[in-house]
Amino acid sequence: MSGHYVQLCNNPLRFEPVTKENSVFFDESNRQVFSITSAEGKTLVVVRGPDVKSLVKFVIPSGGQVQSIKFSYDRKILAIQRSLKVVDFINFADGCDVRQYSQTCKSKSAHIIGFNWTNFNEIVFITNQGLEFYQVLPDKHSLKMIKNYSVQVNWFVFLPESAVLLLSSSGLGNVIHPYHFRAGSVMRLPKFEVDLPAASKAQKTSLLERDVTLANIDGQLYVVILRNQQRNTTTGPVGAEIVLYQLQRDIPAKRFAVLQLNMIGRFAVNVVDNLVIVHHQASKTSMLFDIRIGGDFDGQITYHQPVLAPLPLEQAVVEIEEKDHTGGIRKRRISCDMYSQNWIVFQPNIIIDAKLGCLWQVMIKLEPLVVMIGDKGLLVDFLLLRRESKTVILTVFKQALTPGRQCSLPIIARMFDKVNLAHRSYTQEVEQGSQHSPDGSRTQSPQKQHTRCQTIVTQEDMYTHVLSMFVENESIKYKFMVAVLVEYIRSLNQFEIEVEHYLYELIINLLVHNNCFYQLHQFLQYHVISDSKPLACLMLSLECNYPPSYQLALDMLKRLNTANAEIIEILLSKHQLLPALRYIRAIGAEDSASPRKFLEAALNPEDPMLFYTVYKFFEQRNIRLRGNPDFAPGEHCEAYVKRFEVMFGTNRNGQSQYNDGIIQ
Repeated sequence: MSGHYVQLCNNPLRFEPVTKENSVFFDESNRQVFSITSAEGKTLVVVRGPDVKSLVKFVIPSGGQVQSIKFSYDRKILAIQRSLKVVDFINFADGCDVRQYSQTCKSKSAHIIGFNWTNFNEIVFITNQGLEFYQVLPDKHSLKMIKNYSVQVNWFVFLPESAVLLLSSSGLGNVIHPYHFRAGSVMRLPKFEVDLPAASKAQKTSLLERDVTLANIDGQLYVVILRNQQRNTTTGPVGAEIVLYQLQRDIPAKRFAVLQLNMIGRFAVNVVDNLVIVHHQASKTSMLFDIRIGGDFDGQITYHQPVLAPLPLEQAVVEIEEKDHTGGIRKRRISCDMYSQNWIVFQPNIIIDAKLGCLWQVMIKLEPLVVMIGDKGLLVDFLLLRRESKTVILTVFKQALTPGRQCSLPIIARMFDKVNLAHRSYTQEVEQGSQHSPDGSRTQSPQKQHTRCQTIVTQEDMYTHVLSMFVENESIKYKFMVAVLVEYIRSLNQFEIEVEHYLYELIINLLVHNNCFYQLHQFLQYHVISDSKPLACLMLSLECNYPPSYQLALDMLKRLNTANAEIIEILLSKHQLLPALRYIRAIGAEDSASPRKFLEAALNPEDPMLFYTVYKFFEQRNIRLRGNPDFAPGEHCEAYVKRFEVMFGTNRNGQSQYNDGIIQ
């Protein structure tokens, strides 16, 4: 088992490394790396994206050193900043249009700090004096201003996936102005002030861009602030910490949580699968924080410790090409310099080493956590919040039921409750999501509503991958097996999840295999096992081994109130005709009953009175229905009428010489 819970992807995006001749830029919106080489009055641009097909090469006119370059979301317009005043544009709708058009920032005294695309044809310039929001008109080779805001700007942070921009203002840079962009509009959210440590204020240390990021965690936006100054408290010195401010639409962002790093130095932050991953350069380790798993709450803010002790990233290996002594090219695998000073971290999960020419995605390794997190309840909680964790969760259950690693029944019951609570919550959200609003439109989809748990474990999952194999393990005592199955059924019932019949079959077969018929009788009698037609059929099949199961099955079918036809067929198959007739009379089904089926079953040479009684029962029914004893032609009883006359004869009134049979 690996001793790492975070790794870099095995197939990084490779690009031309940074050199004196080659500059590298990263576009966070499209996750593209731009390699730019200028020579002979032309600028060669090589763009590499997440897949091989996204490789693009083209030449743009030279016009000075490129400071920033980005494609629009649909990659039809290229924006290039070469100066502090102007951004140039080139259309790529039908190949590279060499005709450039430009936009100068409005204020003569302002300069452009940077820019970001906010939509397919909308772009925002961030200047030292505010922001300028434009619509790009590629057909007209021009831009149209939509909105501008004036504010002193030190630096900015942008999160493309949410189209949210943060501007830093004030002398210490700790006044934050958030803006949310939508198609054709921009919303100014309430500004807020980031609390700085007392030492920072005394030393007039500013809040820096490198210490601030935006993160989308569980569908909620947070401003992530690194407080890197060591400070002393009454309990001793405290290391660096990360403060999460929750962005609000109508009120200023407030401190929501504090991640306690317990060390000082240089840190970088990624967000992967709703986990905050903090990389520490000095110790070459990374930490996991999950703000949805409880910490220490002081009434306003929750303080979180790492989920596990810090561990290094798994060693990354890349393949490089180099010349051999013959001048040929050979490939060689090298170990990368981990936590290198050349690393640059982008949100949510990108690490770039520009000198090596690698772009990695940061990934969580869930399998090692099965061993690393000893508290099985915490482990299940953690895994339910992760995507693609079902296989690992099922592994946790299999291990918890395996001799040598077996957990106690209370712990197993707690684990069952956690997965079933998540399942129940999800089904409730699906039910709410399927409802329609009064205007006929659907409400928000379940996928968007369902933000608490990322993975749902169903009965089918548990049965197929855990419980069916569990009961086949001969090294486990059957009493423990029964107890586990009963706990799982109890948990399903507790969270109002209908228990599938195959789970009941599992426990019934287990009890029968171990000759525990009395316990089975009790489970049925006290409704530990719920009534169903499939289970009643299973009980009928057990009659040879346990005769009372026949009556138990009949009682179960009667309680269902939906199995009258099945009960009648069972009574007929057991040749219990008189009880069958009493039953159809009790349920008021005698008018629709088939007399032919009953008469055929009653033909027994050793008991002619049974045939007589059944015949007279339906004859009386005919008199009540039609005023005469004859059977309707469609009932096809002619052969039985003749048989009756042969056996018992008739008088001139159509009555037998025998007294009518009475069915009480």
